Amino acid sequence: MIRNLARDTDAFTSNVFLVTGERRVLVDVGNEFDVVGAAREHVADLDAVVVTHTHYDHVENLPAVVEAFDVDVWGYDTTVDGIDHEITDGDTVQIGDHEYTALHTPGHKNDHLCLYSPAASVLFAGDLIFANGSFGRTDLEEGDRDQLIESVGRVLDVVPKELEEMHTGHGPSVKDRPYSDIDLARQAARF
Repeated sequence: MIRNLARDTDAFTSNVFLVTGERRVLVDVGNEFDVVGAAREHVADLDAVVVTHTHYDHVENLPAVVEAFDVDVWGYDTTVDGIDHEITDGDTVQIGDHEYTALHTPGHKNDHLCLYSPAASVLFAGDLIFANGSFGRTDLEEGDRDQLIESVGRVLDVVPKELEEMHTGHGPSVKDRPYSDIDLARQAARF
């Protein structure tokens, strides 16, 4: 099961997805809200944290989560404080009951990852792509519009048109034809 723990919070934070099953994992941890308390409403402990990228609104709660759950943190760049284990392009990581392939997708930030599971038909898109064809900012440090367009194209090449769910770093998840939202994001980013 995938739950967005930040869904009802008023704080400026990324979405925080608690994925339960064989391996209990948080995908991103957000900031400015009690993610530990929110997670404990559903699970007693965690097996891992996976970070889509290290912008503060996705990782500010890391110290509290690590202290509360004594959990390792996985992400693309282990030179960043708080990232214990490296996930490189093409690596697989178990989240819940499924294996997810990591796609290195820079453009919004150099260490950005998307995570795709063919078996679950789920994409964690981080801040690369959002609902309704929106896409991540490229005006921040490490942002690069051309790289972002390439990264969105890469996601389109990997996920099938029948993709069932896309969980994004901000805003609503997409459960109705998410592939079309990804395609719209590529078109919009080109202009």
